Amino acid sequence: MSARRTRPVDISAWGDEPPRWIRLLAAEVEASNRQLAGKRIGMSRSTVALALANRYPSPSTAGVERRVLAALDGLECPAQGKTISSQQCREYCQRPAPTHNPMAMRDWRTCQACPHHPGSPQHPRGES
Repeated sequence: MSARRTRPVDISAWGDEPPRWIRLLAAEVEASNRQLAGKRIGMSRSTVALALANRYPSPSTAGVERRVLAALDGLECPAQGKTISSQQCREYCQRPAPTHNPMAMRDWRTCQACPHHPGSPQHPRGES
């Protein structure tokens, strides 16, 4: 079964700099459709459509944002060898060097050299 979009994804209502979670949600809808994106984040198709259009009826979109980030904000971690959230990435890279364990130290060094690491020159925001 092919995933077909009926309407293009328009996030212009969010202005020039839509939040990251909206960009992630829009990319997911582009790759599939609103209904499948809703299933992936555990919410309805209409919630997805309203969030993308910046017309979500609640005063806060924090719950939708949490679900989108939990489901769609994954990074491939070379140190851990798995997909983790950006929050898990920040927590993992901020831990002190494990000088007591050579294997853990190898993973820590891999983390410090990773392009996702905030201090890396390849990181989208550069040094933090």
